[in-house]
Amino acid sequence: MSRIAFQGELGANGHEACATYYPSYEAVPCATFEEAFEAVKSGDCQLGMIAIENSTAGRVADVHHLLPKSGLKIIGEVFKPIRFQLMANPGTKIEDVKTVASMSIALAQCRKVLKALGVKTESVGDTAGAAKALSEHPDPTRASISPALAAEIYGLTILKRDIEDEASNTTRFLIMTADRDPPRPAPDVKCVTSFVFRVRNLPAALYKAMGGFATNGVNMTKLESYMENAAFTATFFYAEVDGRPEDEGLARAFEELEFFSDHFEVLGTYPADAYRERG
Repeated sequence: MSRIAFQGELGANGHEACATYYPSYEAVPCATFEEAFEAVKSGDCQLGMIAIENSTAGRVADVHHLLPKSGLKIIGEVFKPIRFQLMANPGTKIEDVKTVASMSIALAQCRKVLKALGVKTESVGDTAGAAKALSEHPDPTRASISPALAAEIYGLTILKRDIEDEASNTTRFLIMTADRDPPRPAPDVKCVTSFVFRVRNLPAALYKAMGGFATNGVNMTKLESYMENAAFTATFFYAEVDGRPEDEGLARAFEELEFFSDHFEVLGTYPADAYRERG
């Protein structure tokens, strides 16, 4: 059976995404994103389901740093609605809960309910991991914020359902492969291209590097910066655009970008998820 890696314990949102979008694959839990990338790179898993950003809490820390270093390619994206449940050991009453544990990005997505409950929060490495720990070490004063699947797997009781701040709360996952030259989407499929670059340390280099996208009518949907090796003068950028590198307009924009950059790499061209069409 083919295998797909995700970050987290069984029952995490990544696990739910694997089960939903790749039901014929065996979902393989990995403690960290680094381990998930390595599982794909080594061939232990054929694909990786990697969370990259959330509509409420923003981008997932560290993933942007790992993408260009991984040697993997992006072949797809999925947008998964996120529903978080407040769960505890059987018999625990919600009024007795003093501490709630979960991944920091999950706690950030449930601030309103946590504030109303007046509880302390504890950041851990994984949403489902918090549920697993609670099942292994029962405590009537503690609860976790985890997906519903985690309550089923670890025998916990859901005290309060769907506690995310925003009903539209959604996480975007990228599908990764170790294939350095994966098959391109069919010609009639609308695509997204992801890439990273580092502009030369010259006046107005970023402005000039971006000019080619405007003059060639390329729609850039994302541009994010991050530092590498604590070098304040060597800022990397992660970007996404509509289209394929072989499209005339995008090819010209990339040519201009490369002229003003000392590093440029396309991370993948893949079908745009239908979720993007939602208003």
